[in-house]
Amino acid sequence: MPLGTDSIWLRRYPSAQAPRLRLLCLPHAGGSASFFHSWGHAFGDDVEVLAVRYPGRQERIGEEPLTVLEDLAAAITGELEPYLDVPLAVFGHSMGASIGYEIALRLAERHGTAPALLMLSGRKPPHLLTPRTAAFGSEADLVEEVKRLGGTDSALLDDEDLRELVLPALRADFAAVSTYTARPGVPLPCPVVGYVGDSDPDVAVPAVAAWAQLAPRGFALRVLPGGHFYLLDRQAELVGDIRARLAAQR
Repeated sequence: MPLGTDSIWLRRYPSAQAPRLRLLCLPHAGGSASFFHSWGHAFGDDVEVLAVRYPGRQERIGEEPLTVLEDLAAAITGELEPYLDVPLAVFGHSMGASIGYEIALRLAERHGTAPALLMLSGRKPPHLLTPRTAAFGSEADLVEEVKRLGGTDSALLDDEDLRELVLPALRADFAAVSTYTARPGVPLPCPVVGYVGDSDPDVAVPAVAAWAQLAPRGFALRVLPGGHFYLLDRQAELVGDIRARLAAQR
């Protein structure tokens, strides 16, 4: 459908044809919409990609980042209404997976709809989450944790001026992750796919497999070689797997 002014929350990659499906991509803690730039036209001429732009980075660098994960999910859900004229698939990595879960629940509660497919990567389901330090005692501790996990350009964090730009968003995201605490999971109204790297230092394969307990409409697990950011080294395999799953949504 023709859309008016695009949302500041969503970086839109228009499809060559009228979209039969949209894919919403949710970045990790400290991540930005540009993480998914190479995905923009990777799924066929009739799949439109929407990459989420969290506040406090890139085009939204002047905005205060949000520190509550549920607030992020609620804000993004509110922006999706104009895009629900065709089926919506969702992919979220790490923090983005928890946000994707919360968005799926809110779409059902508020709009009476559900994602065509919910793809959750590198993240435990809510009933298995354990508290972890998020604020970190010092800037150095936070930078060390981000480098340990990977995914953020180390050169960016090593540059003092650039580090000052990205640290507020990093700290806010890690706070959002830590305050999103364990609770009984709500069953999801859609099929779910779990993705994980086989050597992820924080998220074991059985933990991602446990999303099946919240997926009465179907669950599949895909394990790829790599750590927490397996999706960088295995991008071609991951994108190919997602492309095939989206092609089946007809």
